[in-house]
Amino acid sequence: MRILVVEDDTALADLLARCLREEAYAVDIASDGHEAEWAAFENPYDLIILDLMLPRKSGMDVLKELRSSGRTMPVLILTAKDAKEDLVAGLDAGADDYLTKPFSLDEISARVRALLRRRTSISLPHIEVGPISINPARKEIHIAGELVEFTAKEYGLLEYFARNAGTVLTRMQLSEHVWDINFEPTSNVVDVYVGYLRTKIAKVLDDPMIKTVRGHGYMLDCSDFTKYSTEQSATHSVAKHS
Repeated sequence: MRILVVEDDTALADLLARCLREEAYAVDIASDGHEAEWAAFENPYDLIILDLMLPRKSGMDVLKELRSSGRTMPVLILTAKDAKEDLVAGLDAGADDYLTKPFSLDEISARVRALLRRRTSISLPHIEVGPISINPARKEIHIAGELVEFTAKEYGLLEYFARNAGTVLTRMQLSEHVWDINFEPTSNVVDVYVGYLRTKIAKVLDDPMIKTVRGHGYMLDCSDFTKYSTEQSATHSVAKHS
């Protein structure tokens, strides 16, 4: 999932970006309103963290422009502790949630997870797709009941597949939502990471689950696992290690 952090305090912006990247999100940073507006219109962000007090163009004006243009991604606004009027105005302008400064990194991580759940059809704390169970808070993935280790980027890619299970995703969509603005469009990095996921999934299930749809992209296909149960998961896990 890809997030835009809009904050003119460089130290705070870097801290937020580092925290979110450690949770496997792709993160871009904008330091003023004009830069934020350009980035938000150019890239399909899954969420924006927006400070209301910005140079060149206020966060409030950026928010209004986004909503008036039909952009529907969740927006989490950041406000000063004593700026209640700005807070109310921001929520009225279309913000989805808010945090007052100072705030803890744990709190902003929890708010981000909650907003991303609202954006997708998956509203439970855990993402359950066939034999795959993902815990976004702990960044853990169980496959057929077995805890499987993934790198941060692998985790981000598989979570995005899981949130869009049964939907064909193009390489462009995958790169735009899982990698940040520094992604090189001509590289084959998406295909390489899809290969990593297939290998790790197949080691547990004997089925890579991620199908290639020629001329279009990739799809996490759970059709063969629609009746997969916890009991079957446990049985399969035991069989693999016996």
